[in-house]
Order: sequence, then C-alpha cells, then structure tokens
Amino acid sequence: MCYKEKKMKLSKTLSVGVTVLASAALLAACGSNSSKESSSSKKTLNWTVASEIPTMDMSKATDSTSFNQLSNTMEGLYRLGKNSKLEKALATSEKVSKDGKTYTYTLRKSKWSDGSELTAKDFVYSWRRTVDPKTASQYSYLFSGIKNADAIVAGKKKPETLGIKAVGKYKLVITLERRIPYFDKLMGFAVFFPQSEKAVAKYGSKYGTASKYMLYNGPFKQVGWTGSNLSWKMVKNPYYWDKKNVKLDTITWSVQKTPSTAYNLYQSNKLDYTGLDASQTKQLKNQKGYVTLNQGATFYLQFNVAKNKYLANTNIRKALSLAVDRKGLTSSLGGNSVPANTLTPTQLTDVNGEDYTKRISKSAKSFYPASTNKNEAVKYMNKGLKELGVSKFSFKILSDDTDAGKKTTEFLQSTFESTFGNKVSVSVQNLPFKTRLSRSTAGNFDIVVSGWSADFADPISFLDLFTSTNPENNGKWKNTSYDKLIADSKTTASTSKRWDDLTKAEDILLNNVGVAPLYYNTNAALIRPTVKDVYQNRGTWNFKDTYIK
Repeated sequence: MCYKEKKMKLSKTLSVGVTVLASAALLAACGSNSSKESSSSKKTLNWTVASEIPTMDMSKATDSTSFNQLSNTMEGLYRLGKNSKLEKALATSEKVSKDGKTYTYTLRKSKWSDGSELTAKDFVYSWRRTVDPKTASQYSYLFSGIKNADAIVAGKKKPETLGIKAVGKYKLVITLERRIPYFDKLMGFAVFFPQSEKAVAKYGSKYGTASKYMLYNGPFKQVGWTGSNLSWKMVKNPYYWDKKNVKLDTITWSVQKTPSTAYNLYQSNKLDYTGLDASQTKQLKNQKGYVTLNQGATFYLQFNVAKNKYLANTNIRKALSLAVDRKGLTSSLGGNSVPANTLTPTQLTDVNGEDYTKRISKSAKSFYPASTNKNEAVKYMNKGLKELGVSKFSFKILSDDTDAGKKTTEFLQSTFESTFGNKVSVSVQNLPFKTRLSRSTAGNFDIVVSGWSADFADPISFLDLFTSTNPENNGKWKNTSYDKLIADSKTTASTSKRWDDLTKAEDILLNNVGVAPLYYNTNAALIRPTVKDVYQNRGTWNFKDTYIK
C-alpha cells in the first residue's frame, strides 16, 4: 500500500513517517510523568498519524493512513495478528480443493454497526464493486487470478461473472483461474473485506468520505471524521462479533505534522505513541518504550517518463540515481531506515533459506549506491544530454508536506545541484498528502517521492506495480519483457521458475531505473510502556487486543 507514515507506500505513494524534533531538555524529561491514570483513561488510547485520511472507501483506498483506519473498523475472512499471523475473523473454516483453485469458507454470524445482518453476499458485492471498471479502483489488479477478474477489469466481462458466490447466508465459494501461492495472505488485506450494498446505495457519492457515511463491522467504528479534519475517534463497536475481547473503549486520533508538537504531546501524556527523528533515535534507543518498526516498505523516486522527455531517457534516470547519497538521506530522516538497492525490501521474503533480495544481480544494484557516485553520475548525465541534444534541463520533485517529506526533497535538490551544477535546475514542491496523492495518480509530476508497504509478504506486491497497465504505475515506465516475466510468474506451476521470473523482472526494472529505490523504511518510535498488545504488520496497526495496564 502507498506508504505515508513510515507511509510512509509511503503506496501501498506514501508520505514519510512521523518524525519528531525535541530539545535536549525535553529528551531528559522523557518518562518523567507518573501520575495515576483513571479507569476511564485506561480504556482510551491516544494515537497519531502524519497525514490526513484520503478516503474510507476500501475500493478506492491506496494509502497506509486509510488502511490503518479500515483494518481496525472493518474485518474480512482473516485478520493479521502478531508477526503477521493469520487469525480467523469472519471465516470459521476454510476448505481448499485438490487442484488449489476452489476455496470454500464458512462464515460466522455477524452484524454491521447498525445492527443489520452481515452475510456472504456482502463479500460478493464488495469484490464485484472493486473489480468493476466504473469504480476505478487502483487495487483491482490484486484480484488477478480469480475467475474472470482480468476480463472484468479490462471491460470484457460483467462484474457478476467474477469467481465468487454466496451459497446461502454463511458460505462463500471462490473460484480461481490458477493457483495463487499467496491467496490466504490476501484475505487479511482490507481490499478483500465485505461492504454493505445498502450503505453504498444510501450514501452514493458520499460513501467513505466521512465517518457517518459508512457502516463498519470491525472491533471499532470511526466517529468524528468529516473528510478534512485533523482529529477523530474510533469507538468500540457494540455489534462486533468478538466485542467481549476488545478492551479499549476509545482510540483518539490526531494528525501531527510538526515533529516537536508530537513529541511534546507524548511527554505530557496526551499521546501514547510518537515517532523519533535522527537525534532522538540515537539518544533514546535505551529508553523504556523505544521500539523499531519494520515497515516492509521501500521509498523510491518515480519518474514521469510519459510527460517529461528528459526523464524518459534511461541515461538521465541512471545519472540521477547514481547521484543520490542514500546514507546521508537516511541519516537526515532518522529512524532505523537503511539505503536501498532493490525495490523489494530486505527481510520480506526468504527463498530457500536466503533473503530474496540477494538473488538480484550486482549490476542491477550498482545504480543505487549508498553514497554518491559522482563520476559515474556525471558520465551518464553527459551521455543522456548528448542523446537529447541539450546542455541542461529542469524538473520538479514532488513530495508530502510532512517534516520528512520536506527534508527528502531539500536533500535531493541539494544533491542533484551539487553533483551536476548548471546542467540541471531543480525545484521542489511539498503538498498535503491527500493532494500529493491525487497529483501522483493523475500523473501531474516530474519526479515524485513515493513509498510502498507490502500488502502481503511477497515480492509480487512490489513488482506488480510497474507492469505497463497497473494503475499504481504513475510514471508510465514500460518494458515488454518485464510485463511478460510478471505474467509468467503468475501462471507457472513451478515454484523455482516463479522465483526466477520475479528475480529477472526486478533485474530489468533496476537496470533500466524504471524507479530509483532510496531506502528501506524502518521507524524508530516511543510507545508508552503501559500500552500492551499493540501490533504493527508492515505499517498497519492492529488494536483489537490492545489494552492499557
């Protein structure tokens, strides 16, 4: 998913994570508040995000802030527990056919937040709505492999032909065109959750644009979000099937774009979580409550090759990537992020006991040095300029208006100008996340700082993004060999060939600098020690089991 809080994708297009600036005096005072909490305060959690919510419509969401809200107010067949373990949610049992192409789920009795019955038909409606071209979901590609999904997305078949059907109220049958190795993992992702047809019909174009224009079926329901405000709440859902095990009554949410403000609020017990900037990470790593949060995310530069003729030149893109001082960038941002030389993040997937990223060729990785390779950068820049018949060009770098987003664009601007001198003219633009996301989607940029957090633990979650028809491919980079390898990886019955296809595809993407990876995102943060059993899986929080001691 576009990260914005790490993510920030960041996609799943992300904004950059919560970072916090504080004085030495504030650091010294950390943890000094020891006042006793009331019983009511032990039922209320105070949390923060770096950016506003773009949407609560799961068919249209692409970003981490939206999915964090959806993953705690909605629920599907499974939910992701500690360490990404799949836990039964609405599914009480699963049966898989011998050929691996038919999944049959038995559903528990459950209700929507208005007390109405939730049935298998709500899954059927939701999935059909997402793959319907009229919905224009950016996540419809994830349904590829489910019977007729590709044809429906292409407008060649009707949504009603999708391989999902309700057998009575509490049985769901899903038919695949081919085995999908990661199918179960998908079922814990919010795009595959049910939706109320009644709610969509009732609210029309307003559906998902504010808290009140929704029905919820998860541990919490959202209240107080108007579509643009910077604070809202989640409250315990009285109709949730497992409400007896939900210990929190309320989660208050606030958008904190100023790092010092977020830290001050944590210090005064008004927030239970805050991210840490570079200096704090060093000073507070032994502090009680200090945690590192692997986001399963990569931040990268996306180049608009469709609209900018200079960036369409492969040598220009190589030059820009070679110029980036990735160590310096991660140092300036804080957390425990490390320079990236692959699109797929490290520690996401093992292949035969070895990290998948070790399979990527050294030649492909060579375009993404940890420190600026000035000589090579200038060589490729000169080559690209000669091919284009120009001596210089200009471009703009787009990112979020978070502290980390601003630091990133300023750092890149300085790096490019110092490396290439008057051969480039670089300007920057930092916009609110919701606006930046819409600009990215519309292709209204030269270079955009994007991020993606894995929707599930497999390289395809990243590599799918840059096939020529994927709606997340905002820069419109295209390569027919890449497309074929990704397609082949989805149809082969051989596990080893699948890994070979994915590896070869990523080599092509990196050797051509289709995008330029910057860093793998790991956040450093403080979570109040009294907060127990809060889990984060690749940037998505799970508060179902959380309690305050």
